[in-house]
Amino acid sequence: MSTIALRGPARVVLTQHRRALQLLGALPVLVVVALVGASLWSQHLTDVFASTDCSVNHVTLDCGNTVHTFLDHELRLQKVFDWAALLMMVLPAFIGIFVAGPVIGREMESGTYRLALSQSVAPARWLAAKLAVPAVVTLACVSVLSAACAWAWSQPDNHYEKPEWYERGVYGSIGTVPVGYALCMLALGALAGLLLRRTVAAMVSTVIGYGALVMALNSVRDRLWPTVTTTFKLGSFDVPDRASLVRRGWLSASGQRLPDTTCQHWADDLEQCLADQHITRGYLDYHPASHFWPLQLVETGILLALAALAVALTFRVLRRRHG
Repeated sequence: MSTIALRGPARVVLTQHRRALQLLGALPVLVVVALVGASLWSQHLTDVFASTDCSVNHVTLDCGNTVHTFLDHELRLQKVFDWAALLMMVLPAFIGIFVAGPVIGREMESGTYRLALSQSVAPARWLAAKLAVPAVVTLACVSVLSAACAWAWSQPDNHYEKPEWYERGVYGSIGTVPVGYALCMLALGALAGLLLRRTVAAMVSTVIGYGALVMALNSVRDRLWPTVTTTFKLGSFDVPDRASLVRRGWLSASGQRLPDTTCQHWADDLEQCLADQHITRGYLDYHPASHFWPLQLVETGILLALAALAVALTFRVLRRRHG
């Protein structure tokens, strides 16, 4: 990153925090190298194992050690994606902490922001630079990381079960949602730093805010897009392939929905319970795999709206305190 083309507050921000921004910029390179290297090595191991004439499904005495070693290697390579997904889940919190603490909170706590405002720099311009530089780096880095994780997840399955698209580790590391969380936490971190004016307090409140935000969206995600409903005959049901099951229950003859716990205490006489309740069929509400992008885009829209609101509040607080 070059500071030659930048002037004023933006150049100051880039110079002050160049180490942290360089580290954030290096993350995509490291993750991409790790994921691509793991994929290529996995393919190499598969080719080598195929040349041994051993089989994972039918292990002979002579192939025991070979199969065991091959599966151990596959498990280690599977962990590479798990670590990349974990990084994507915690990265928004670290971005928020960075903005809330070193970028905003520390300057407000130490009073060094007065030096910048005394150099013919308008408060709004000072704050805009504090937000714009990390935002540009964050947008670029998280987008590359998300694309790398999506590519790694789409690779052919190995002998270990691949997590589904709706599981938190996958859903939160691919698509547009990681970008939304990162930008939202950047904005919330700036608001916390400006309001609290204490480095540690702003950082702690940002972490708490991130946890509350994740829990809130996890609890309502299934309702962000209409589910698909299917009914089934009594005695058997099958969740569609790769579908995220939202709820299941019973349907009475009148079409009334009853919870799936209606007859759970009638294990010894389930048929009698179903007859007493006039239950004729069961139902499933679920999100098919085709709902991935609608859910992603709606959740991303919510996150970007929260980010815009936080930025607007941040500038409002700044105007009230510093004109």
